[in-house]
Amino acid sequence: MSIDRRSFLRTAAGAGAFLGAQPKVRAQPNLPNIVFIIADDLGYGDLGCYGSNIPTPNLDQMAAEGVRFTQYYSGSNICSPSRAALLTGRYATRVGVPYVLSTPSSASGLSLSETTVPQTMKAAGYSTMCVGKWHVGSQPQYLPTNRGFDGYFGIPYSSDMWPLPLMQNERVIQEQASPDTLTQLFTQQAVGFINSSQGSPFFLYLAYSTPHIPLMASAKFRGASKQGAYADMVMELDSAVGAVLQALKDSGTDQNTLVMFSSDHGPWYQGSTGGLRGRKAETWDGGMRVPFIARFPGQIQGGSVCGGLATALDILPTVARLVGAPLPGNPLDGTDIWPLLTGERQTLDRDVLLYFDGWNLQCARLGQWKLHMARNNNPAWSPAPVGGAMNLQLPSPELYNLIVDPGESSDCAADHPDIVAAIRGRVALLLPTFPADVQNAWRSTMLLPVEYTPTGALPIKQGS
Repeated sequence: MSIDRRSFLRTAAGAGAFLGAQPKVRAQPNLPNIVFIIADDLGYGDLGCYGSNIPTPNLDQMAAEGVRFTQYYSGSNICSPSRAALLTGRYATRVGVPYVLSTPSSASGLSLSETTVPQTMKAAGYSTMCVGKWHVGSQPQYLPTNRGFDGYFGIPYSSDMWPLPLMQNERVIQEQASPDTLTQLFTQQAVGFINSSQGSPFFLYLAYSTPHIPLMASAKFRGASKQGAYADMVMELDSAVGAVLQALKDSGTDQNTLVMFSSDHGPWYQGSTGGLRGRKAETWDGGMRVPFIARFPGQIQGGSVCGGLATALDILPTVARLVGAPLPGNPLDGTDIWPLLTGERQTLDRDVLLYFDGWNLQCARLGQWKLHMARNNNPAWSPAPVGGAMNLQLPSPELYNLIVDPGESSDCAADHPDIVAAIRGRVALLLPTFPADVQNAWRSTMLLPVEYTPTGALPIKQGS
């Protein structure tokens, strides 16, 4: 249904009122609040503290008061899978969301057998709120209020999809949202939730739809950057984060709140990868390495920089450990990165990090090394080739040392056959733990004739 702006704002101002009606688990005293803020399509190089010339004073200050990661990875190179991985601590290929849910009528969503971050937090007595873009299922059973959130205010999928309803809990309160108003509205809701949560530990998942297309900043920020619409949106995002941080201070919860900020994957056609190769929808690092900043006064040393490998898969096990909540029954792919956040450790031992493109496994990272084993013949955002898109076994695996070569420009596989073998061995052990679709896609990739080669490579014929 449609409502006028005044009625809508009255509805918005009431955010959090529903919390009192929810059954509560008694929380332990002094549990920290958790706020996770995620941007949409923001690149690794789009913040001032990551080298951008776009003014982002609030996020830069958050980094100065906390820790900034230089080797943090999203859960996928595209929207829906990245969010599914973040919310479950498991690869998106395990949880039913290997691809973007590309239409409003998409029937699928995040598997109902999965335990989410908010469900984990509720088990420890937390109030939970989702504000912003959801995009892991728009059918009723998949909506946030059925996946562990006490309340929801936002859009069910990307801001460039139509129609774009604005929802409160499971009710449509505006049939067609205006993308240029969403950042402000989401911020108002987040602030309202923080103010309504006094005396109870809370978890806020704040998923901004900016700077994803359409490139539409609000009137206040339109032209503010003098660098175009994309930069205007990044500036507005930064201002919104500043308002949320200020609300924590004003409410007296700042000193007992862990705030994390990141992006769902790399940038699309605009935005900066910070010199990394590739972009959104690709498994080069430009598609998956993203900013990550965490702030927790008294717990995280201000001005810290962490070069240890961390991923969106790590958020669930980390916050579960922090609040003393039991881990989900399904095995997690992430690990507890609290020692990295606090500076106790600079690196952690962990298994290989896998890079998927849909069901297709393409790369694996172990420590400083990244091995490319396959690549599709349909580069991101280009027309499908004659004969159809295929995931292609590389003629020879490509190995990159991401510490000395973050741009993945110099293949050193020939110099390190032992590392290539070690990574491939770990991949072989992990593959049987994935659904049949992953295993079948991998077998198909490995069986393709040699003459099929990635775009940009010269054809290789049998016996040549």
